[in-house]
Amino acid sequence: MDYLVAVDGSEEAKNALAYATDVADAMDGSITVVHAVDPAVYEEGASEPISGLADAEGRLVIESVDDAEERALAILEDAERVTQELGATVETELLYGQPVSAITDYAEGFDAIFVGHRGRSERTDLLVGSVAKSIVERATVPVTVVR
Repeated sequence: MDYLVAVDGSEEAKNALAYATDVADAMDGSITVVHAVDPAVYEEGASEPISGLADAEGRLVIESVDDAEERALAILEDAERVTQELGATVETELLYGQPVSAITDYAEGFDAIFVGHRGRSERTDLLVGSVAKSIVERATVPVTVVR
C-alpha cells in the first residue's frame, strides 16, 4: 500500500502524518509526504486595494517564490524528522501549483491520501475554503482527514 500525506507545517498535518505512519506500519506500506507551493499566489500582488474575496485570494502575497520554496523544504524536512522519530522512513516531494489540484493530481496511483484539518469555523471555511475539504471532493482515492 502506498500512502500520500499532504503537509502544511500545522500540528494537524503532523497528526495526519503520525496516523498515516501507524497505518503504513500495520499494512507494510510506504509513505510519500508532499507540500505544494503555488507560484501564482506569490506573483500576483498589487498595490491597489483589494476589491473583494475573489481578488483577495490571489493577492495574499507574503513571500517570494524562493522564500516559499525554502519554507516548503523546511516543512518537508520537519515531516521527515517526525517520521524518523516514529521509526519510519518516507519519501518527500515538493509540488508546484494550486495545492488541491497539485495534491490530488499527484495522488493518482496512490492507495490513499492523509491530510490534516485545522477545524476552523464554518464561516471561515466559506470565506477562504478548506484545503482538506476540497481534497476530499476532488480526490479519486480514499482520503482520511485527521484533526
